[in-house]
Amino acid sequence: MLKHDHFPQMHSSRQASRRLHRRPALPGDLQTGHAHAASAVFEGGSQHRRMRRDRIMATQATMLELLAAEARIADLERALSRAEAAALTDTLTGALNRRGFDQAHEREVARSRRNGSPLALALIDLDDFKRLNDTLGHHAGDEALIHLVRILRSALRPSDVLGRFGGEEFVVMLPDTGLDEALSALTRFQRQLAGCRVAGSGVTLTFSAGVVVQASGESLTESIVRADAATYAAKRAGKNRVLAG
Repeated sequence: MLKHDHFPQMHSSRQASRRLHRRPALPGDLQTGHAHAASAVFEGGSQHRRMRRDRIMATQATMLELLAAEARIADLERALSRAEAAALTDTLTGALNRRGFDQAHEREVARSRRNGSPLALALIDLDDFKRLNDTLGHHAGDEALIHLVRILRSALRPSDVLGRFGGEEFVVMLPDTGLDEALSALTRFQRQLAGCRVAGSGVTLTFSAGVVVQASGESLTESIVRADAATYAAKRAGKNRVLAG
């Protein structure tokens, strides 16, 4: 039998047991919680880095797309410039065609009116071109036209404009140039042309020219008609001449 003095001791042991069951988490539990928290922080940081990397990659991709688009635009602009230049130039000689010359003339005549400066025009017609074609063939005729343009360009000023009006006829526009000065310039062109033979055929070329200074209110067509009349007079006078219109 248990003695009465043993009951307080048993009661005290049960209370101690209940206190043990209610005790706070042990250090091992704390470490597990800390581990879960650290894992969550790590995963959050990793996700943040991935998001930041994705944003950087998206920005770089956008920049590459923009650069590619700018390159395509630049290519299109260059192609457009080449197409516009081709539309304004003579395919054989590289001189301006009638359309290109008309545009250049509009700019120059407007500037001439603003400044009150003279604008000279010269119509050049290659001498005996038909005979050259008939004798040596059309290829030689083409080479003669190319040769003429090359010599003229080497003699012209940067401000001067050369255009082909068809066949063997060319027009030179001389800004800020009076009649006497234009006549002297065309005579100098003749001498330079006579000093250079056409490559391949060895032919020496000459031309006849009519020179005018565009009058106030006169259209390009009217000026060309006057220059053409002077050119025809130069042909009748023996060719290889420059006359004022």
